[in-house]
Amino acid sequence: MDGFFDEGELVGVLTTQPLDRLLDYRAPAGGCHAGAYVDVPLGPRRVLGVVWGRGRGDYDLSKIRPVNRVLDVAPMREEMQSFLEKMGEYTLTPMPAMLRLASRAPGLGDAPSMRKVYRLGHGTPDRMTAAREKVLAVLEEFGGLAFTLGELADHAGVSSSVIKGLVKQGAIDEEDSPRDLPYAPLDPDHAGRDLTADQAAAAESLRGAVRTGGYGTTLLKGVTGSGKTEVYLEAVAECLRQGRQALVLLPEIALSGEFLSRVQARFGAKPAEWHSGVTMTERRRAWKMVGEGGAQLVVGARSALFLPFRDLGLIVVDEEHDTSYKQEDGVLYNARDMAVLRASITGAQVVLASATPSLESWANAESGKYRRLDLTSRFGAAVLPEMRAIDMRGKDLPGHRWISPTLRRAVDARIQAGEQALLFLNRRGYAPVTICRACGHQIGCDQCDARMVEHRFLKRLMCHQCGETKPMPEACPSCEVEGKLAPVGPGVERLAEEAAELWPEARIAVLSSDLFGSARQLKAEIEAIAAGGADIVIGTQLVAKGHNFPLLTLVGVIDSDLGLQGSDLRAAERTFQLMRQVAGRAGRAEKPGLALLQSFQPEHPVIRAILAGDEEGFWRAEAAGREAAGMPPYGRLAGIILSGSNLEETFALGTALARNTAPLDRIGAQVFGPAPAPIARVRGRHRVRLLVKAPKGAPLQQAVAEWIRPARPKGDLRLAVDIDPQSFF
Repeated sequence: MDGFFDEGELVGVLTTQPLDRLLDYRAPAGGCHAGAYVDVPLGPRRVLGVVWGRGRGDYDLSKIRPVNRVLDVAPMREEMQSFLEKMGEYTLTPMPAMLRLASRAPGLGDAPSMRKVYRLGHGTPDRMTAAREKVLAVLEEFGGLAFTLGELADHAGVSSSVIKGLVKQGAIDEEDSPRDLPYAPLDPDHAGRDLTADQAAAAESLRGAVRTGGYGTTLLKGVTGSGKTEVYLEAVAECLRQGRQALVLLPEIALSGEFLSRVQARFGAKPAEWHSGVTMTERRRAWKMVGEGGAQLVVGARSALFLPFRDLGLIVVDEEHDTSYKQEDGVLYNARDMAVLRASITGAQVVLASATPSLESWANAESGKYRRLDLTSRFGAAVLPEMRAIDMRGKDLPGHRWISPTLRRAVDARIQAGEQALLFLNRRGYAPVTICRACGHQIGCDQCDARMVEHRFLKRLMCHQCGETKPMPEACPSCEVEGKLAPVGPGVERLAEEAAELWPEARIAVLSSDLFGSARQLKAEIEAIAAGGADIVIGTQLVAKGHNFPLLTLVGVIDSDLGLQGSDLRAAERTFQLMRQVAGRAGRAEKPGLALLQSFQPEHPVIRAILAGDEEGFWRAEAAGREAAGMPPYGRLAGIILSGSNLEETFALGTALARNTAPLDRIGAQVFGPAPAPIARVRGRHRVRLLVKAPKGAPLQQAVAEWIRPARPKGDLRLAVDIDPQSFF
C-alpha cells in the first residue's frame, strides 16, 4: 500500500455509506497517510471515510473534490485493513458495513474543545424533583464517570434543561472535556498468584507461546473452578512484558465487574473497557488510546475485536463456547472465529478458554490445528460437585408445582447449614405461554409469530423475539372473557413465587437479564449474592457464566430436558455445556457441592454423559454423528434469510433462488428450502430461510456469492447471508 499522499494527489477513500466502490478525492493541504480517517464531501453531506490507497482516476478529474480534513486519530494500520477485507470476504459483508464496525467510536472527529462533560458536583439543589432525582441517580450509579449533555439526558430520560438547572445549583459540575488521556500503566509483576502444579505448567506453556511473537491458538480447557482465569492472566502479563497489547473478550457485561477487580488486583490498575455498559465518552477514549498505544489491555464484548490496536499480541476468548459471541443481526459473524483470523494476520496468540468447549474448537484441537491445555483439578480446596438425576416420571406433582420433594429436602438442608442453593431454569419471565382457559387462545406478539411471555414483576407481557411489550390484559383479546388468562409452564418469576411459598423465611434473589435496567444494577446484585445476601438464587443462563458464589453448595436444575427438544443441530451440545456449567457453580469453596438434575428423560445419552462426567465420550459421540451427517465442523453451512412485508413476494424470491442452483451444484452443495423461518414474522416482517450444505473443503463463499448475485431484492425485500449459522430461527 502507498504510504503518504501529497496535497492534491488522488486518493481512494472507503466510506461508511452503502456504496460498492472506493471514491476518488484529492489529498488535503499538508497531505495525508494511507489509512487516515478523513471527513469527505458526498453530495451535500459530509461523511466518515478511510484513505484505502491510491485513487483510480477513472472519473472527470475536474470534478474530483478535496478531502475536507484528516481526523486527529491514529491512521488505520495495514493489518486492520487486511482483517476487514478478509472478514468481509468470509462473511460476504460489503466493505462499508465492515468499516462501520471498525469506526464505532462516538465523536471521532470532534476537537476536545467542542465538548462539555458533566459530573456529579458537591452542591445540593434547592428543591428535589423526580426528574432531578433521575439525573443524580444516573451519575451516582456510574460512579462519577463523565457524560456529555446528550448522554446524560438520554440515560436519565429527561430534557437537557433539567441538567442545566442542576449545573446552576452546583449539584452537577460542567467542564470542558480534556484531551483523551492514556490509561494507568499495568504492572505485569505487580501481584502474581500462587499457582497449582497444573496451573503453573499451563501458564508457562502460554507464556512461551506469547514470547514467540507469532500466531498460534490454544484451547485452554479446565473444569469449572480450576482457575483458567489466573492461567490466562499470566499470558496477559507476558504480553505486557513484551510491550504488546492484549484483548480479553467476555460473553456478558455482567461478568466484567468481578473480572475487572481481578485484573486490578493482578496488575495494579484497571484496564480499558469496551461494551454497552460504559459511557460514550469512555468509549471514545478507549478507541483513541488503543490506536495510540495508550491502552495496554482491553476487556470487552465481541465488538472490541474491531478496535484499532497498534500492536496486538494476545486475544483471550473467555467461555469460548458461548452463543453470545455470534452476532445475529447486521454483520453476521462469530467473534471466536474472527479472533483467530485477526490474530493470524497480526501475529498474535489466541487463548480459547472454556470448561465445555464448542465442538468446533474440540475438533480443531483433536486434529492438531490448535494446541490443547487441560486443567484437571479445581483451585484450592474446592472439589467437583456430586451430580445426580431426579427421575420426574414417578413424581406426582400438582400442575402448578415444579420443585420435587427430593430437591426441596436438599434445599432445606442447605438453608439450615447457612449455605446457598441455586434453582436454575432455562427460561426468563414468569411463564412461556399465557393461555385463555375459556377459548384456548394463546396471547401472541402483534409484530411477530412468537408467543408473549408474562413478566409478573413488570406486570407486562414481553416478546423475547423482537422486544415488544404490552400490559397484561384483564380480558382475553380473542373471546373477551375476563379472569380466564392463565400462565402455562414455569419461568423464573413463577419459580420464585413457588420458592417463596415453600421457604417463606428464606431470602430469595432472582437473576435474569430482563429484570435489571442496567449492567451496573446487575453487577451490584451479583456482588450482593456472592457476599451472602441470599439463601436461594433463582436464575437463567446468566448464572452459568463465570460467577463465583463461595457459599453456593447446591444446584437444582428444574427442567434439564428443555434444550433437548427441537431440531437445533447443537441442541445436545448446548444442553451438555449448560448443565455442566451450571453444576460447576456448586462447591466453589471449602464445602463440597451437589447438583441435582430434574429430568423426565434420565436415560437420554446427554443426561447420562453429564452425570458420568464423561466429557470426552460425549464429544466423540457427538463428533461421530456430525461427521456421518456431513454437518459442522465436518461440513459447511450457510443460511440465507429473506425478509419482507409481503409474504408472497418474499417466498417468490426464495423460490427463484431454489430453482437456479448451478453455482452451488458445481461444488457439490445441497439447498434446502425455501421454508418459513421457525419464527416466521418478526417486527411485522415475514421471514423465509434457505439452508446451503456443502462439503468441508468446498469454496462455499465464492459459490454463494455467485448464486445470489442475480437476485436483486426490490422494494422492502431484504436478503442476508449467514455463513456458519449457529441458530436456525
